[in-house]
Amino acid sequence: MTSAPSSASQAAVELSAAPDRSEAAERAAQLFEESFGYQPDGVWSAPGRVNIIGEHVDYQDGLCLPMAISHRCFAAAARTPTNRLRLRSAQDETVLDIDARTLAPETVTGWPAYVAGVLWALGSRISGASTRGMDILIDGQVPLGAGLSSSAALECSAAEAIEDLLSLGTEPLERVRAAITAETDFAGASTGGLDQSASVLSREGHALFLDCRDFSTRPVPWDLASQGLALLITDTRAEHSHVDGEYTARRADSERAAQELGVATLRDVDAADVAALESLLAQIPDEVVRRRAHHVITEIQRVRDVDALLAAGAVREHVAELGALLNASHDSLRDDYEVTVPQLDVAVEAARAAGAHGARMTGGGFGGSTIALVEAEQAEQVAAAIAAAFAEHGFDSPVFFLALPSEGAGQDR
Repeated sequence: MTSAPSSASQAAVELSAAPDRSEAAERAAQLFEESFGYQPDGVWSAPGRVNIIGEHVDYQDGLCLPMAISHRCFAAAARTPTNRLRLRSAQDETVLDIDARTLAPETVTGWPAYVAGVLWALGSRISGASTRGMDILIDGQVPLGAGLSSSAALECSAAEAIEDLLSLGTEPLERVRAAITAETDFAGASTGGLDQSASVLSREGHALFLDCRDFSTRPVPWDLASQGLALLITDTRAEHSHVDGEYTARRADSERAAQELGVATLRDVDAADVAALESLLAQIPDEVVRRRAHHVITEIQRVRDVDALLAAGAVREHVAELGALLNASHDSLRDDYEVTVPQLDVAVEAARAAGAHGARMTGGGFGGSTIALVEAEQAEQVAAAIAAAFAEHGFDSPVFFLALPSEGAGQDR
């Protein structure tokens, strides 16, 4: 590893920590009382997430390895003897007051749609004689626009509150599916389900192995804190541009590649034999489509490789190999899938040069965040190197977060 340049070591950076969970829950309860004039029945929360590896593979039945972060969205809520759903937010002046029995897609817009949509999605679980009235105050502590899935945290905190207030008896996976339905069918946003799965099903000290073919999950040991390691998140603050069109194009390219290779999805292609894979990909005449397929197939294999390393021992024992896989993931997303932007590449390159074991973009790309696996004691040094590199390139100053694998959604008070 090379050391950070001297100019980087002098750059002042601040690592943004998540608020204390119990204090944040108390704040949400106080805000509820200020908004509605009485104490809530409880406070629930759900975390944002970061994807360690497994990018742009979900729509090809791929494998992903997300983890929950300590930044959470809090929902203070109470049941009422009416059928009115009343929503307030600590971060936005938008309010909602609607008959919960009339909820349907396009009846609610903005952030309230992600909450109302969960109640709508769980509607079949509510008996006809039960009232659906509730007051909910949202206090979102997941950074917006950083690609850390604040929307899933919002949906899943609401799902936990609704489950307990109405005593629906849903299983965690049902709440995941309700959150997905709320986002796709009610709010009209695209989601693959990775975010909601991580927000609900994650365990502290673990990543979540997610099979996008059948949405089966299992915890994977990823205890960074006890091993002196941390995941440094850099919100590049790069403006997203042409995201929807580019995302659609990448998905279409991957589907075309699967068709030309004669498989249902690229998940069905074996990447273990590199020579055989290259020979197979040579059957795809279009060079761009060939590169798109190469990324998806090899990225799925990288998730398998990370999973195998973590099954064989602690993160510390395999930190060099894990870092190399993170690096390879980013390089593939940059060169084969072409979803990075200069800010993402500069952040990754600066992190590597400053001593990170490995670094990559995370999320859909075209902006958003990067992650770097670092020694905990060197996190500020790596962040300073990235900040200095951004200054040299004339980019807006990035924002930094330290992420440790946290537990999924639940009740706080």
